[in-house]
Amino acid sequence: MTADRHAEVGGGITLAYEQLGDDDGTPLLLIAGLGQQRHEWHDGLVRLLTARGYQVVRFDNRDVGASTHATFRPPGPVDLLRKRWHPEQYDLGSMAADTTGLLDALGWESAHLVGMSMGGMIAQTVAARAPHRVRSLTSIFSTSGAARVGRPALSTWMRMFAAPARTRDEHIAAAVRMYRHIGSAGYPFDEALVAAVAGRTWDRDPRPAAGVGRQLAGILKSGDRTRELRTITAPTLVLHGDRDRMVNPTGGSVTAQAVPGARLHTLAGMGHDLPAALWPTLADLVDTHIRTAESRSTDAPNL
Repeated sequence: MTADRHAEVGGGITLAYEQLGDDDGTPLLLIAGLGQQRHEWHDGLVRLLTARGYQVVRFDNRDVGASTHATFRPPGPVDLLRKRWHPEQYDLGSMAADTTGLLDALGWESAHLVGMSMGGMIAQTVAARAPHRVRSLTSIFSTSGAARVGRPALSTWMRMFAAPARTRDEHIAAAVRMYRHIGSAGYPFDEALVAAVAGRTWDRDPRPAAGVGRQLAGILKSGDRTRELRTITAPTLVLHGDRDRMVNPTGGSVTAQAVPGARLHTLAGMGHDLPAALWPTLADLVDTHIRTAESRSTDAPNL
């Protein structure tokens, strides 16, 4: 992982990012999920994408990693249940604006967007609100915000609201427990990789629980986005595992149903993570989707 670069994206927000691949590569922006930092787009997967000719940017969303953190108190479980938000609480629209601000800072008029989990929600929002900036959209184990679909299992909710880690070792142990629960049951569990990623996360942003809480509130504050998803015009691929305990597979189904022309691809054995055994498959699926989108754009008649 290279040193952080920083981009002012508007509204007093600075995002930390990393740019990889050839300068003349096809622009590909990777958007991370709830509480995740840029390195959770694993190095091995990124290398597969850059080898296919992409200039890849991965970044920390606001409130995690080396990006700008809010200073207000995060909501507690009762606040989330009652939808009682702090006056400064942001939503997915704010995070989508951060993303388009990053595109501006990079000098990218448009890019292919790939988002996982909350990152998929952010990518969906960018595609709906700034369609000219999005060449294609890939939404991975994400959802539309519609009620009673795409929700975490009760056992997952209970783990999410456990007491936050106070030390690096506690954080790593909690990450291992969580990913044993939500990870891809159909593939080997790589405890060493999960522990290494969690350690890097803590080293870049100790005690990350407050930012995660504010990001979760941003998701819930945004509510049902189905109507907005119906306005998306970018070629869209929806990827979801059939073993996901964090975002139930119904989340992928309703997303694909809402976005006009979207294609749903279900990955057997996949949960709410990106296991190494799936990296070649994921890279191929994303690459094929992008190349198909680029081909259709090139072949479109001039009107």
